[in-house]
Amino acid sequence: MQYYHYIIIAFSAIVTGSCSPPIARRPISVSTGASIKQSLRLNEEIQKREEYHIKNLIKKDSLHHYLNSGNGFWYFYTKKDTLESPKPKFGDQVNFTYNIKQLNGAIIYPKEKFYNQNYRIDKEELFFGMREGLKLLKAGESATFIFPSHLAFGFYGDLEKIGHNIPIISEVTVNSIFKN
Repeated sequence: MQYYHYIIIAFSAIVTGSCSPPIARRPISVSTGASIKQSLRLNEEIQKREEYHIKNLIKKDSLHHYLNSGNGFWYFYTKKDTLESPKPKFGDQVNFTYNIKQLNGAIIYPKEKFYNQNYRIDKEELFFGMREGLKLLKAGESATFIFPSHLAFGFYGDLEKIGHNIPIISEVTVNSIFKN
């Protein structure tokens, strides 16, 4: 008889215990945002260091008049159109040729690699600096652009010859512009 008494007590304990709401477990790790802050700080340091080197390069180059693009890169014209020709706008197709060099002038990709490229303004893939640089040039114009890494190939590079966080120089010639 005592045996049944224990079964009834155990059964009632199970029933009353299972009716209580479940208790949420605490997370094992808590994100503090420290890694995001650290990453931002690191990117700011990289950007300042690159800007320092670029500005020194510009200061040493007394042959050219550099312009600030307003988008974070610098450039100078090697051939400028004196006529009132239009610059490309959204959807226009630009045919252009360019090369890519390191800041010390060493060629990474020669012009032959990127000869007669076609690009529809803001409708196709192209690294940010070049997309914005092409909007500054008219047909027949040439310019040399200096792009910090975050406007070129960024942290990942191009996965071929350009490593991570590498600022670049690019000599660009716009061959023609076909209006949309």
